[in-house]
Amino acid sequence: MNRCIFKRLLGAGLAVPLGLSLALAIAPVAAAKEFRWASTTDPQTLDPHAVNSAPVLGFLNNVYEGLVRRDRDMKIEGALAERWRPLGTGGWRFHLRRGVTFHDGSAFTSEDVLFSYQRASAEEADVRSWFAPVREVKIVDDFTIDFMTTAPNPIFPGSIANFMIMDKDWAEANGTARTTTQAETYATLNANGTGAFRVVERSPGVRTVLEPFENWWGEREHNLTRAVFTPITQQATAVAALISGEVDFINPVPLQDVPRLEAAAGVKVQQGVEARVIMLGFAHKAETLKFSDETTESNPLADVRVRRAIYQAIDVDTLISKVMRGNAAPASLLVSPAMRGYSPDLAAREAFDPAGSKALLAEAGYPEGFSFGLACPNDRYINDASICTAVAGMLAKVGLTAKLNTMPVRQYWPELRADRFDMYLLGWSPGTFDAEHPIRFLLATPNTEKKLGSWNFGGFSDARIDDLLPLIQRELDPDIRQSMLDEVHRRLQAEVAYVPLHVQPLVWGMKQTVEVTQRADNFFILRWVRVN
Repeated sequence: MNRCIFKRLLGAGLAVPLGLSLALAIAPVAAAKEFRWASTTDPQTLDPHAVNSAPVLGFLNNVYEGLVRRDRDMKIEGALAERWRPLGTGGWRFHLRRGVTFHDGSAFTSEDVLFSYQRASAEEADVRSWFAPVREVKIVDDFTIDFMTTAPNPIFPGSIANFMIMDKDWAEANGTARTTTQAETYATLNANGTGAFRVVERSPGVRTVLEPFENWWGEREHNLTRAVFTPITQQATAVAALISGEVDFINPVPLQDVPRLEAAAGVKVQQGVEARVIMLGFAHKAETLKFSDETTESNPLADVRVRRAIYQAIDVDTLISKVMRGNAAPASLLVSPAMRGYSPDLAAREAFDPAGSKALLAEAGYPEGFSFGLACPNDRYINDASICTAVAGMLAKVGLTAKLNTMPVRQYWPELRADRFDMYLLGWSPGTFDAEHPIRFLLATPNTEKKLGSWNFGGFSDARIDDLLPLIQRELDPDIRQSMLDEVHRRLQAEVAYVPLHVQPLVWGMKQTVEVTQRADNFFILRWVRVN
């Protein structure tokens, strides 16, 4: 898929995920099959509240469930809640599904929902920002529960689509009533959800085996007896494994190998547009740079002129054509055109301008440039290490020396949380498909008590954005709400809080006999897989 096609798809807005999703007609169940799939990133944990990342949440959506979920076309539908309704202007009432059991046979009730909320909203939970608008959760009865919000919140049900429910008794019995990202717990390696598949074997970094949960409440649409996941960090190895028949599915397909797979017998490639924007972040709050050889007593990245100089020094068009092989579209905001709240009037990126970049650096007091650390994963996003290498080369041309440090994502997130970076690469896909989501996670001033800014690693802070966020969350008038989102987007661009680079493509490879649904959030849902 070349860039021209990619841009046309992306420009279709919300039609993108709809058009790319394979809403397959379900035929009578064929002979049951074992399914083997591979990806570059192994889930960091099986704890659904410990790590707010797509590899973890996407994988665990097969094992755990929330009150609501997203269907093939990313629309919200009931899961453990059959229905829900607003409570005036101050909350939402969820009516729970009866007769649901966890994988160990224990019954699901509202006690499990309350427990999971308390666990997921605690200070140590990486997903706590989901619950920033919640002031109280109250059990009405065994199958009715109220989430009381601080103000009207029309998008709240969709904002908790990945809030997964744990069995209270199981968690407490196994000493994992609290989550943690700092140490291994029983829930790191074991799971007890209500989902369509249950974990029967877990060897981190080696393989994870799932089997269908025979007592699942939902309609069975797959024909699998067993699903085996193997992380393969070397993409060439994954491609070879698919062609040889060792695996049935790989994600992602290296862009340079798309023609090879398209020509291979018995293999097909499925392409689409992901909701994910790839960007660069800065250590805004740091007093000094941690990895600079020259600038040891100040932080040049705290100066907006320096951040703009970095922005103008990056040739995104070349990045897309060379590194991404035309399979991406330039990004100017933290959300793509497919998201609600996108601002078309702010779609243009600042021009690539190396001369202007040098002038800004000189104006800021760095005519000779400086060195700094650039942290980057090497197995999380498509061509992530290559993107950072290319960016480093572009910055060198204006006198900025990026000391590149690439690492596996399992090591990367702890490094960012420990502030061991000057600049870093990040991709963001809004779980709510709404522009409010990255504001809450990436732009809001980090505040543990208010559960805000949990992925704002650099500590960016803008008082006006902090003031606008709760207004955006509760505004019912779409025009007024959009005007506030537009203001946030403008402030993002004016302050160069991040440097958006491009919208990432979806490129999956599989055997011709495999049928899947490709969603714009890049979650791989096993209950929609069929092997013919």
